[in-house]
Amino acid sequence: MRFLLDTEQRAFAESLDALLTAADTPSVVRAWGRGEHEAGRALWSRIAEAGVFALAAPEAYEGLGPLPVELAVAFVELGRHAVPGPLVETATAAVLLAGLEDPGPAKRLLPALVSGEALATVAPSPGAYALDGDAATTRLSLDLDAGELRLSPGHGPVRSSLDPARRLTPLSPGGELLATHPPSLAQALVWARLAVAAQALGVGLALLDRTVAYVGQRTQFGVPVGSFQAVKHRLADAKVALEFARPLVFGAALTLDPADVAAAKVTACEAAYATARTALQLHGAIGYTAEYDLSLWLTKARALLTAWGDPAACRSTVLSGGARRR
Repeated sequence: MRFLLDTEQRAFAESLDALLTAADTPSVVRAWGRGEHEAGRALWSRIAEAGVFALAAPEAYEGLGPLPVELAVAFVELGRHAVPGPLVETATAAVLLAGLEDPGPAKRLLPALVSGEALATVAPSPGAYALDGDAATTRLSLDLDAGELRLSPGHGPVRSSLDPARRLTPLSPGGELLATHPPSLAQALVWARLAVAAQALGVGLALLDRTVAYVGQRTQFGVPVGSFQAVKHRLADAKVALEFARPLVFGAALTLDPADVAAAKVTACEAAYATARTALQLHGAIGYTAEYDLSLWLTKARALLTAWGDPAACRSTVLSGGARRR
């Protein structure tokens, strides 16, 4: 089965690619990792103006959606350009809020998320780590045992992580109770995993493109390294894995079935991680250098592997047919 984007979806992807190419995202990522959010927020506003966050919110709250296929298209490009910040979490928060029985919190919080005026981060339990934002971040805390969704009153110390674009912070306990046993919880998890899968696919594609370009320029014994059969085989394996993941991601976006999405996430994330290992090996010592831009995609591939459900949890969901909540 083939999943082909239509003309509007391809144009959307191309417009995002052009926007992000012009933004010099590596410098934005490094500034974000230092806690300097000005450039990142400016880019966030442009992404919001392009309609990315509106894709997860219904029209009743100034959104355009829900449009999961278009969201997947967008997150492939966000991953391809290593955009920093709580991207997945903002989309997840939109789904959570839009699905509450009481429309009050959604009316109050969603328009700012859709417009890019605010970001959102989500933690699975009080005190658990969430992705860092800034002063305008909406912080949601889920207590899965108590079945509570709260608007966290603040956060603890920020910690660095493997991926500089994903600084971590614990959310403070307590805060305003928005809902008990929110019916949108399961659906929000599905959207989160779909966004991670699409983002990982984009990360893997960027790593592959950069590595192909590098081995075409680097020479050994007077010929490009990319002409060696062993190198070609490694790159071909990475290409096959990513292209196998692509229809799973977009197929899952069509069905939004928990098992389909879990399969897409584990396949895309493992393909991106395998591509990262190949990219690191073929770049040699320079690939280990933090100052070299490749590192921004290498670390993101590893971080996404366990985000919103590690491979074991996703495989469990697939084997159970999506019946279990993860």
